[in-house]
Amino acid sequence: MNGSAKGGTLSYRTLGREWDVIVAGGGTAGAVAGVAAARSGARVLVVEAQGSLGGTGTNAWVTPLMRNVSGGQNLNLGLTDEIKARLRARGDGAVDAHGNDNWFNPEGLKFVLDDLLADAGAEVLFHTQVVQPVMDGDRIGALVVHNKGGLQALRARVFIDATGDADVAAAAGVPFQAGDGDGVHQAMSLRFSLAGVDTGRLRDFLNGAGQPQDGPEFLHFWMVWGRRSSLEGLFRQAVADGVLLERDGDYFQAFSVPGRPGELSFNCPRIRADLNDGADPWQLSEAQLDGRAAVTRLTDFCRRFLPGCENAFVGVVAPMVGVRETRRIEGEYTLGVTDILDCARFEDSICRNHYPVDIHSVKGGARLLHEREGSAPYFAPDAYHEIPFRALVPRGVVNLLVPGRAASSTFEAQSAIRVQQNCHTMGEAAGIAAAWAARDHAGQVRAVDVQALRVEMRARGGNV
Repeated sequence: MNGSAKGGTLSYRTLGREWDVIVAGGGTAGAVAGVAAARSGARVLVVEAQGSLGGTGTNAWVTPLMRNVSGGQNLNLGLTDEIKARLRARGDGAVDAHGNDNWFNPEGLKFVLDDLLADAGAEVLFHTQVVQPVMDGDRIGALVVHNKGGLQALRARVFIDATGDADVAAAAGVPFQAGDGDGVHQAMSLRFSLAGVDTGRLRDFLNGAGQPQDGPEFLHFWMVWGRRSSLEGLFRQAVADGVLLERDGDYFQAFSVPGRPGELSFNCPRIRADLNDGADPWQLSEAQLDGRAAVTRLTDFCRRFLPGCENAFVGVVAPMVGVRETRRIEGEYTLGVTDILDCARFEDSICRNHYPVDIHSVKGGARLLHEREGSAPYFAPDAYHEIPFRALVPRGVVNLLVPGRAASSTFEAQSAIRVQQNCHTMGEAAGIAAAWAARDHAGQVRAVDVQALRVEMRARGGNV
């Protein structure tokens, strides 16, 4: 069987096997989708470009999970709760004195996801890149991938695009949006860790510097220009001394990591403003270089200016750039910022969210809509809005679902729903629905009984 490409023809072989569900991308949404589909009785294959599952949470080192609570209660339960419990059992997760159970070790998460997928009976194919869907009208018949075995077509009844960038959906002809009204995306980051930190001394310094800490096991400190951070003076001095560039203070944040004493995870450096499209291979490649150069500067800053970090060294540089937003599909419903502010409810809701509109703008600092406060219903402490199943259903393809940060939403709304725990919940819904569509509806995802899906999610501990 041959596939055509402009300027020539590339041959690929079609494997003799077939799956009920193929998940493209074993990241934040995809790994959970694979587990949920396999637990629903489907034959599942997860295709992952890296060498481990977890995506943003592992290979981009995004830790801890951002809190998503309403009235003091977590909104994402189900498989998210199970993941947290397994992390804690390993010593790779922790709960602080305020009840925040979102602290975790990215390296531990790799093992937890491996075990969950294996226990569910799903298969995974690592080091494998998605190339192109093979279309049969408005249906995907197979997915061409590339790995050490060359070009191969993998067949399934239903496909889940959890690439984060809607790679499969876009190639299948699904319409999509990307960036804001000017086509500019949210800022990217390359996260890293510093090991060899005397966290006790650092805690004492931060306490005296106006950023109170509960203890050395749960450190969190930050600086953003013009946001009245007590560390801004240090950053100004570092820029004056030539240790940092001005842009290194656009966003700086660090956290301690359970299971890794003496180590800090940094939610920075922010990649330079002109490199903001994570779906552009040239920008993505340049972002790795720009990020590593900034890691060198920030490491020097910490050693010179933060007591307890004098002997620190780089522990990890994330192998994957942290990408907040690229393509967003046009689905059966597009979630908008009005839905968020008005606490919209949907009959086909599969996820609840109270994380704010959080735009890391390359046009000038971070922007949290209304600074987390306002008169709209969303700003009540026990408020939340819902995400409908229809936002996962792309226009134009009958056997495809798209959970995660590429789900159907506006630029502003996407910044609220993109966090990991929402991606978990969307992935769980997509996995169950895909398994049912393969089993009962010849792959037609729109034929799934969403009310039955909601009942099933609740039976699995979900909050819908």
